[in-house]
Amino acid sequence: MSRGNSLQKARFVKNAPSCPPSRQGVVAMPARPSSGRNVKSGASGTADGHEQEKNFLAEAEITALLQAAKAGRHGVRNHLLVLMMYRHGMRVSETVDLRRNEVDLGRSRLWVRRLKNGLSVEQPIPGDELRVIRRYLATRSDTLPWLFISERGQPLTRQSVNYLVATAARRAGLSPVNPHMPRHSCGFYLANRGYDLRLIQDYLGHRDPKHTVHYTRVAGYRFEGLWRP
Repeated sequence: MSRGNSLQKARFVKNAPSCPPSRQGVVAMPARPSSGRNVKSGASGTADGHEQEKNFLAEAEITALLQAAKAGRHGVRNHLLVLMMYRHGMRVSETVDLRRNEVDLGRSRLWVRRLKNGLSVEQPIPGDELRVIRRYLATRSDTLPWLFISERGQPLTRQSVNYLVATAARRAGLSPVNPHMPRHSCGFYLANRGYDLRLIQDYLGHRDPKHTVHYTRVAGYRFEGLWRP
């Protein structure tokens, strides 16, 4: 072999990629290049967050919660607060911000002022609810604008509503109840009565129907009679 060929062979060996030494006759393979993607096992990403667990109360549970809210020094106020959150599908922030002039006792109407860019609407006040409102207002001697106030004459806070709802749930023997569940329960009540999507959307103040379809999609009334002979 000539000296030039020997130099070329030496340069080739020097520049070749090195492989880790084999073990007991098993040839070591070069590492496979990474594709750059991290794959999480078992994560489908298709489940709606609202559909992973029951986040509303059945009618019997709402009745128990309302009854339990009547206990205590502020029972009339607390009962009305939970009732209005449920009947009008109100968020906590919307409820504590209610003003007395938004309740029209003469016409039995409530102006529901939605937050989060929701659709504000006028809703009827049923007779039993109207009586509870009158009873509560009869306990008030102030001229403060808020419908729900604390002992100190201030509007109720979100924290105080969280506490009174949780306390009523414990008294009623219910599983933990968060203050947003009365609103969800309202949506499911309307859906289980067979009301159409657009009516429920407007009643709850949703601008986008995708926030309403959850109630109509999982409501049990749609599956009634499937196994009827």
